[in-house]
Amino acid sequence: MIEDSPVVRVGGSGSHPVHLLFSEPTRPFDDEPTLDILVRARGQRVSVETLVRTWDGDGLDAFLSALAEDFRGWDGARAWRSLERGLTISAEHHSGGYVHLTWGIHDRPPSEDWHFETTTVHAAGEEMRNLAAEVRTFLTSTVE
Repeated sequence: MIEDSPVVRVGGSGSHPVHLLFSEPTRPFDDEPTLDILVRARGQRVSVETLVRTWDGDGLDAFLSALAEDFRGWDGARAWRSLERGLTISAEHHSGGYVHLTWGIHDRPPSEDWHFETTTVHAAGEEMRNLAAEVRTFLTSTVE
């Protein structure tokens, strides 16, 4: 990991916690909005990582903000995916005011040999707003 690189940490509860770490946002093409993000999942029984390519973050912060604003709930699942589907999210609102986010980390094309999923649970409303704000700050900072 690059020193002083912005990071976002998600997850970490339960008997076998998995932590997601988003780091090293870089712009591989200076004059384009392409944004690459290193995504890692670490836990007692897992260690995976992949480089996720997005088009200026693919609206991840807006997706999370919309979930926060709908804190009273919604029917079914809502979905988000990155440009090349290296990262996917399915969001479901459960009774008791919690949002379950299922994060999918996928091998980069063209191989696509593996994928990993983990679910994190977040209090609807303020906790989701904080996550969206943290992601927004992360996406607007880049490593030189």
